[in-house]
Amino acid sequence: MTDAAYELAQVNIARLKAPLDSPQLKDFVDALDPVNASADAAEGFVWRLQSESGNATDVPFFGDDWLIVNLTVWRDADALTAFMYQGRHREMLARRREWFERLAEAVTTLWWVPAGHRPTVAEAESRLLHLRTHGPTPYAFTLRTSFPAGASVAVVGEVPEGLGCSV
Repeated sequence: MTDAAYELAQVNIARLKAPLDSPQLKDFVDALDPVNASADAAEGFVWRLQSESGNATDVPFFGDDWLIVNLTVWRDADALTAFMYQGRHREMLARRREWFERLAEAVTTLWWVPAGHRPTVAEAESRLLHLRTHGPTPYAFTLRTSFPAGASVAVVGEVPEGLGCSV
């Protein structure tokens, strides 16, 4: 049961293998608007970070020009995973190694926010660094090891092999 007083924030980052305007990233860039539109229309979607471009590819993260960020808020983990692992997003997720470097540290984290709160990039950076340092905690967690809103006991979840966060 989801606590309506909270919503689930998620951030994921990726380091580009080539500039966004390169032929290597054409399929990824061409898919941004359709994938974002499907997210916007998804059951349980609440909000996503975007600049004037309509996406967040030009929003700085960790001061690294080669990192791109996806920062969203969802009703709960079920809504997020339903979107992530089906349709166009799943197709793009399966191709991520064509466009992004494999990073050794965690690139995705989740945390609960009060309903109506819109997380900032600084908040997302803090949560991701916390996960990298401490592993999953109620402050920053993963789909595999999550915490219900207001809880301190982890819940182990199922993530399709090869598609989820490795932490």
